[in-house]
Amino acid sequence: MENQTVRSAQMKILEIMKYIDRLCRNNGIVYYIMGGTALGAVRHGGFIPWDDDLDIFMTPDQYEKFKKALLSDNNPDFILQEWKTIPDFLEYAKVRMNGTTFIEENFKDRKDMHHGIYVDIMILHKVPKNIFIQKLVYFESKFVTLYANSQRNWKPKTKFQTFALKFLKVLPCKWMARTAYKRIYGYDDMKEDFLYCYWITRADFKGGLFDASLFSDPIDVAFEDTVLMGSDKIKEYLSLRYGDYMKMPPPEARKSAVHAHILDTEKDFSEYLG
Repeated sequence: MENQTVRSAQMKILEIMKYIDRLCRNNGIVYYIMGGTALGAVRHGGFIPWDDDLDIFMTPDQYEKFKKALLSDNNPDFILQEWKTIPDFLEYAKVRMNGTTFIEENFKDRKDMHHGIYVDIMILHKVPKNIFIQKLVYFESKFVTLYANSQRNWKPKTKFQTFALKFLKVLPCKWMARTAYKRIYGYDDMKEDFLYCYWITRADFKGGLFDASLFSDPIDVAFEDTVLMGSDKIKEYLSLRYGDYMKMPPPEARKSAVHAHILDTEKDFSEYLG
């Protein structure tokens, strides 16, 4: 039953992704499958069997084009949900499907947000080749992630995270987040001598720093019954991100699990909020 539940979620997620892909191709917008989605495409030909999410990269300029295209398309089946800690600054976005339910534990008491099944859009930034600036952007990205989590009923998993969340209460977090975001976005107009980076959420320093050539030209990558955009150096990206990416994890790590507190592919989340 667990496997069937995960697969039903995957098929709805794929439906959302097909819409995103079609919208991007029709409007000359570039994205790249990333993380476990890229790994699943190469190693499994689609979703990792026990995974229930799909993530893509967009650069800030491509994301702005995508946002305009989606709002202009005005498809009643989908909404763009932007997560923000302060006005005008984006952490990441989700395209959610109306008429579905994916209520996560951290947000189960939030009645003021959309809880549909979704695809994540992560923002791929540029950073100079200066190691000091890279480290600065890295730590500011981690601060932004922690601050954002603190605003969303997130439960810390370690003693350090518990301490850090308490420490945030005495810091001028909004000002610090504004300053951090200015730097994170501050190098996106660079035309040469830059690297790409993505350090929001769980990415470590080395695993979130990429040579510009890894995201220069998209190609079609087979994924389930369709093709999605991926890096023409997707295998080099996966080697950097995961090492021996074709090696399967141990059986105990392959257990199918839905990350939602409540999942329903046929009913709208509003029916579960009371």
